[in-house]
Amino acid sequence: MQSSRSLIRRLVALALALYAAAAVVAGLPPYPQLRARFSGGGEAASPIDTLTWPERGRWWPVQALDRTAPLSPEQRDRMEALQAIGYLSGSEPAPDRAGVTVNRPEAEAGWNLYNSGEAPEAVLMDMAGQVRHRWHLAFRDAFPKVTVPGGSTGTDYWRRVYLYPNGDLLAIYEGLGLVKIDRDSRLLWAYPGQCHHDLFVDRDGDIHVLTRVAHMIPRLDSREPVLEDFITVLSPDGTPRSSLSVLEAFENSRFHWVVDESSRSGDIFHTNTLEILDGSQAGRSWIFRKGNALISLLKTDVLAVLDPEEGTVVWAATGPWDAQHQPTLLPDGNLLIFDNRGNDGASKVIEFDPLAQETVWSYRGDPPGSFFSYDCGSASRLPGGDTLITESNSGRAFEVTPAGRIVWEFLNPARTGAHGEFIATLFEMQRLPPQFVAGWLAGVSP
Repeated sequence: MQSSRSLIRRLVALALALYAAAAVVAGLPPYPQLRARFSGGGEAASPIDTLTWPERGRWWPVQALDRTAPLSPEQRDRMEALQAIGYLSGSEPAPDRAGVTVNRPEAEAGWNLYNSGEAPEAVLMDMAGQVRHRWHLAFRDAFPKVTVPGGSTGTDYWRRVYLYPNGDLLAIYEGLGLVKIDRDSRLLWAYPGQCHHDLFVDRDGDIHVLTRVAHMIPRLDSREPVLEDFITVLSPDGTPRSSLSVLEAFENSRFHWVVDESSRSGDIFHTNTLEILDGSQAGRSWIFRKGNALISLLKTDVLAVLDPEEGTVVWAATGPWDAQHQPTLLPDGNLLIFDNRGNDGASKVIEFDPLAQETVWSYRGDPPGSFFSYDCGSASRLPGGDTLITESNSGRAFEVTPAGRIVWEFLNPARTGAHGEFIATLFEMQRLPPQFVAGWLAGVSP
């Protein structure tokens, strides 16, 4: 019954959002009120500094799981299961082809950095698919004393990586922790903060990363544990500075309806994306001001922007997507989104105007079923206008032109499964500029 009510709410929300988008063209009322409800902007929206709540979201030290609380064995088991949430190393049958299968001259040049499900490692390759460098670090070499929840797959792979120009690398062991290693894979530091899904390095070098804690939150559910997500900030040397509860940020905002529509127990949000805004689009809307955080909640199909200084959500919206990943703010103020299941059960990538609430570009497989990743997935807009897409479950990455023509394609050569029967999940493919590795990988062109 609860899921039915949630579905009805989302359908009504989508219908109203579509009406709002049409109303701005036709001049139909009450567009300002609708836009205020679904975008947090528009004429009816109040500046964030005029809003008041009983209490605001808090920045606080990361909280460890309290094992001294009077919990039943069943509750402890469910907490352990929540902490172990991760992804399969591979799930789709391995194809006969592997490596770079399409490489047209018009593809945008650069280095290709990827991480996948077969090992805790990252690979740097050129446009032709030749491997130029690898990073690798076993979990136990990074965290020899950390207890891993039973059933966790987070030790098997890196969920997200970030490469510095000097060859240093950040890597997330899903649900377990974050490490920084040098270009020779030597450990520089390790942070055992139950990091997951995504991270962002700002211009000052601070590291913003998603973390989570499984614990009881009686105001949500007095019997079942909750997996609570946080945005945690680390200094460049890995020292934790602060942590913001995503749950509290929603509760202390006018978008508390997102909490009401969540499951209220278990993995209530499944926050899977984090991007810190640089302020370049603040002139278009105050929600894009510098330092705000763009996030994606898979379980409620919601995109949101948080103001860390106020500890609150300043914008949130559902839209024509389902179980989405990797929204990113483009230079024109639109959002690029990997929509996992919103194309009649298949996947699509859309460019979405968050203020007008309309899709302005999309890529869909032809036929639709030829492009699908049930979970994970990413998309990034390249400098020349093409879009690099990672179809994670299929172990595939490809570059498409604005017209949808595939000009570069890669199939992961790594295999998983007891007999190597599955193609390894390709968590993300990143395209780096041609000069990005100059200075430590000298004499090699992409």
